[in-house]
Amino acid sequence: MPEIVIDARTALIGPNMSVNRILPFNRKRMVGPFIFMDHAGPVKLKGIAHHEMDVLPHPHIGLSTVSYLFNGEVTHRDSLGVEQIIKPGEVNWMTAGKGISHSERFENPAVLAGGELEMLQTWVALPEKDEESDPAFKNYKQNELPVVTDNGLWMRLIAGNAFGVKSNVSTHSPLFYMHVSLTTFSKINLPQNYTERAIYIVKGSVEIDHETYHSRQMIVFKKEEDPSITAKEETVLMMLGGEPLGDRHIWWNFVSSRKERIEQAKADWKEGRIQLPQLDDHEFIPLPEDKRGPAPGILS
Repeated sequence: MPEIVIDARTALIGPNMSVNRILPFNRKRMVGPFIFMDHAGPVKLKGIAHHEMDVLPHPHIGLSTVSYLFNGEVTHRDSLGVEQIIKPGEVNWMTAGKGISHSERFENPAVLAGGELEMLQTWVALPEKDEESDPAFKNYKQNELPVVTDNGLWMRLIAGNAFGVKSNVSTHSPLFYMHVSLTTFSKINLPQNYTERAIYIVKGSVEIDHETYHSRQMIVFKKEEDPSITAKEETVLMMLGGEPLGDRHIWWNFVSSRKERIEQAKADWKEGRIQLPQLDDHEFIPLPEDKRGPAPGILS
């Protein structure tokens, strides 16, 4: 049996955009180094002004944000001077380290008009030795990410190592993250040799040990389990996991192994010591006044 099943909760991250919030969960804060996961969409954007969905410049420390699109288009700008449009099947991997700010904007009217947006964002906590590393950003194109097909299975390895395949994406700790599509009745097992593993059902449904699980559910497995996952219909999964890093504190967009470091990050943002994106520096999200902070959003 699974260790735990997490049902996604609805979280409003803007006046016209809600997401499915999966991690963190009160009974399961992390899966391996993955400390946060949001699933947006499919969002029908017809009639919505694109600026109403924009996420203004905001800061991060102590983590890597991993953005992956199924549909749509988003423009990323950050305090390293990067401007990058991410498209479906690509990965934006931004390592905050000691501090970075970025924005995510929806700027292509052709994509927005009557289209759909669907994306996932995860946060990967950094090992303690890398929490104060220099910030970095890289976009990986579809052809840089390995794809495997076999007997009704299609898999893109976004990051890490799994099933004898290695991704080109640079990571800081042992992990795996993949996009899997299954035809009806096709099967897949989980990667072995990782302490913590989970699947998130984007759409469709699967059967595991005679139990059925549906879209918007994350199923977390114990290390000793080797479940056979059978698609009951056309199904899309995200598989993820890795080695745990130890306890982490999370407040707003900040992650750290030390509470005092988060307090410093709060002060740094409030006092303007974290640079804004050079190509998007006319507005920003102020530090929340509530000590607990708002729940971070998919594009946070």
